[in-house]
Amino acid sequence: LIPLLALALALADTNFPQFLPCELQPSGVVDCDRRSLGCVPSFAGATPTALANVTALLLRHNHISHLQPAHFTHLGSLRQLLLRWNCAPTNLTALHLPCHMVIEPGTFLELPKLELLDLSGNSITSIPDLPPSLTSLVISYTMILALDSTTFSGLRGLRSLYMDGNCYYKNPCGREVAVPPGALANLHHLTNLSLKYDNLTSVPRGLPASLQMLLISSNRIISLSHQDFAGFPVLRVLDVSRNCRRCDHAYNPCEECREGYPKVDPDTFSSLVALEGLVLSDNSLGQLDPRWFQNLGNLTALDISENFLSEDITNTTAFQSLAKLKKLNLAFNYHKKVSYAQLHLAPSFQNLTSLEVLDMTGIFFRSLTRATIQPLLGLPSFRKLLLPMNFISKAELSIFSHFRSLKYVDLSENKVTSVSNVTSVNRTPAARAELLLGLERASQDHPPTSEIFMPHCDSSNFILDLSQNNLVTIQPEMFNQLSAVECLRLSSNSINQAVNGSQFSPLTSLWLLDLSQNKLDLYHSRSFTELPHLKALDLSYNSQSFQAHGIGHNLSFISHLPNLRYLRLAHNQIYARVSQRLFSNSLEALDFSGNLLSSMWAEGDLYLRFFQGLSKLSRLDLSQNKLRTLPDQALDHLPKSLRLLWAKDNHITFFNWSSLHFLPSLEVLDLSGNLLGRLATGHIPSSTQLHTLNLSRNGINFIAQGFFTPATKLRVLNLYGNSLKTLDRGWFGGLALSLQELDIGANPLHCECDATFLDFLLEIQAAVPGLTNKVVCGSPFPLNGKSVFMQDLRLCLDVRLACSCFAFSLLGTLLTLAMPTLQRLFGWDLWYIFHLGLAWLPWRVWQKWKASAQSYDYDAFVVFDKAQEAVADWVYNELRVHMEEGKGRGKGRQRFRLCLEDRDWLPGKSLIENLWDSVYSSRKTVFVLSSRGPMVSQPVSGLLRATFYLAQQRLLDDKQDVVVLVILNRAARKSRYVRLRQRLCR
Repeated sequence: LIPLLALALALADTNFPQFLPCELQPSGVVDCDRRSLGCVPSFAGATPTALANVTALLLRHNHISHLQPAHFTHLGSLRQLLLRWNCAPTNLTALHLPCHMVIEPGTFLELPKLELLDLSGNSITSIPDLPPSLTSLVISYTMILALDSTTFSGLRGLRSLYMDGNCYYKNPCGREVAVPPGALANLHHLTNLSLKYDNLTSVPRGLPASLQMLLISSNRIISLSHQDFAGFPVLRVLDVSRNCRRCDHAYNPCEECREGYPKVDPDTFSSLVALEGLVLSDNSLGQLDPRWFQNLGNLTALDISENFLSEDITNTTAFQSLAKLKKLNLAFNYHKKVSYAQLHLAPSFQNLTSLEVLDMTGIFFRSLTRATIQPLLGLPSFRKLLLPMNFISKAELSIFSHFRSLKYVDLSENKVTSVSNVTSVNRTPAARAELLLGLERASQDHPPTSEIFMPHCDSSNFILDLSQNNLVTIQPEMFNQLSAVECLRLSSNSINQAVNGSQFSPLTSLWLLDLSQNKLDLYHSRSFTELPHLKALDLSYNSQSFQAHGIGHNLSFISHLPNLRYLRLAHNQIYARVSQRLFSNSLEALDFSGNLLSSMWAEGDLYLRFFQGLSKLSRLDLSQNKLRTLPDQALDHLPKSLRLLWAKDNHITFFNWSSLHFLPSLEVLDLSGNLLGRLATGHIPSSTQLHTLNLSRNGINFIAQGFFTPATKLRVLNLYGNSLKTLDRGWFGGLALSLQELDIGANPLHCECDATFLDFLLEIQAAVPGLTNKVVCGSPFPLNGKSVFMQDLRLCLDVRLACSCFAFSLLGTLLTLAMPTLQRLFGWDLWYIFHLGLAWLPWRVWQKWKASAQSYDYDAFVVFDKAQEAVADWVYNELRVHMEEGKGRGKGRQRFRLCLEDRDWLPGKSLIENLWDSVYSSRKTVFVLSSRGPMVSQPVSGLLRATFYLAQQRLLDDKQDVVVLVILNRAARKSRYVRLRQRLCR
């Protein structure tokens, strides 16, 4: 009880988290997301002041199925309540498990200041009573299938209503969601309404005139008329996409649009004078009617992707009145199974004087010429052109030099092999385009990389993306008139050539070049020297040439790039026959991950100085190099300017921490994903500048006392995902309270009764991320995987005592079951073995026992029938000789004293007196009898009878059984036992 009492007193003096099992975030937000809660927490540990300051309660992705007024009575200041995905409809769960959410009357009326309520993803069939203060309501992916005028009575201030996904293929209902005319007419302040995926067949009528955003996509509306959108004078965004779909290569279940549909009246959008964004994608539109856009002078964004407009965009006049349009999406308007030799945009595109972004992804044309985008050349604000996935094999790149403000051209995921001046203007159908990618395309931007080792191109004046094409060689002519390009991406091509310093000569302004995932041969010392402003170079994933045996590789070109600051040589399998040292006076960041530095450093001193010549290097990544240690000699030869060192995901089992003095400027060290196991040897030098140390996923199960104490500037320590069973203040010394972040999540902490780490955790709780849900117990078993705060001190058990009690109870149970079973099956054998073992005890022990019992004159009185000569002969010549003289016995065997009638009886005494003395002066009485056949009727000797009666009397009087019977048989001449005995005795 003493450890338990000490822990309780310590916890009483600390600032215990008030909102367990949730976490209090800044601005009064209580985060209870993804905590497997079965009910709304009561927050019994929170003070009334703390409860009054709660403004938002997040209860998303739990298992709450019952709500009642008592759950929220103490949260009078709550403004946001998010309850999404707690009790999902059956068809929206992974295992199709039934669940029904119960919301008792008046539950949310206890929240008089509630403004946002999210009930999406729950199996509710009706809208509960809501407070009049509500401004935003989300009831998507529920089972609510009807709205009427009384549904929102009293919600005069409601501004946003989202009711998506209540009836579609994943959440079927067999009918459409009913929104009768005037059902929402009383919501005079409603500005945002979303009714997507509700199986609607027409636009609801009688909607509030205050609407600014109306989303009715992914329904079954195939006809639009002027009356559908009349009366929306301030509507700014309208989405009617995916209502009459084209289903070739659809990414989800799709119903093909009927022939002759959709039907869109010419004046459908004429009353939407304030409209700024219009989405008509995936509606099987074959032609654009210019009358649709006549009154849309304020339109800035138009999405008409995934239709059948590949022909229409070459001659349409629909864009003549859209002078303010900034973004136009024409993606995936391809003709089924057809790609075109060329594509010419209609002249009306030149009327889009405000156009900034044009997406022409997936229209399928094979040649890009000046004529293709001629109408765009004069647009003063045009800055971004997207042309991926068009099967373009020939591209005239010089045409981009004629744009005044163009900053980004995306030609990725095409089939560009060369550039040429294409003069043909025929638009004839050609090759089949059956290998289409999904219509939902990922981001066109380059895969994100850490800006620590490679900057992004966002700040560039001109970005050209030619990644994922079929380029094999690079010729300077490809980039003629493109001197303004500052960022060029050529990743994921098939470039297989030795760059010699001439390939990119026209690109005089280039500062970032991405050549990753190619087959470059780095042989020439003048590679890339034609780029005087090159600052960032990505050569990662070019391993083919480095894996070729017997071929040397020259990295000396780095020293000839005076402005190079970022270099990626990652995942090239570099291990031998490369330059022994790198030299650069400008390089600041080097990514050398995914190589075989372990093999390089194993070659004696050959590559130990590999990085020493990088005098300004401040960031180095050595991850995934199969390193088992970081040798002191190698660390000593790293640049002294190094501030960040990553050695993640290696096989490091030992690290000499005192070697950090070789890196006096090091501030960040990442050793995550290794095999350190124990932090017991070496000490961090007190002179280190280290402020961030990542030791996550190392299997660490022991940390020596005071290990981190010398690192006085350490502020961020990551111990996530190790095997620590406790957290000791002694590891940190006075550093503990200076830590800004200490991540100990996913460690199997031992939450026993005398654990003191909880007190320490509470002291530094502001520095521990995910304290209430990621810091979990690993033992004892009932608490495995649960928060360290789930332990109830009132039910605290001593694990060692519990294990001991369990072991003893188990042993007792097994013995109780085993004894009767053994007695029943092997009782006689065990009794015999016991007495046999007792008979063979050492003579001193036996003597001690005999002396403590009683002193006898003889060990045995031998009585037999002297008339039987064979018996007498055996007694005198066999039994007496072996027992008294010890013949035939092992050395040290005991000699017994026998009492014989002819030798030891005293003359002058009567027979009965001698017989009495012999029986009572001997420990045992041995009766030697001979076997009598069935035909023999010789009577038993009277002496034997009298002796037996005296022995029996002794049993009755003294409770001592002294009778020993020896029955003699004639040896069988052919007995196998006798013959075996004779052989063993020879």
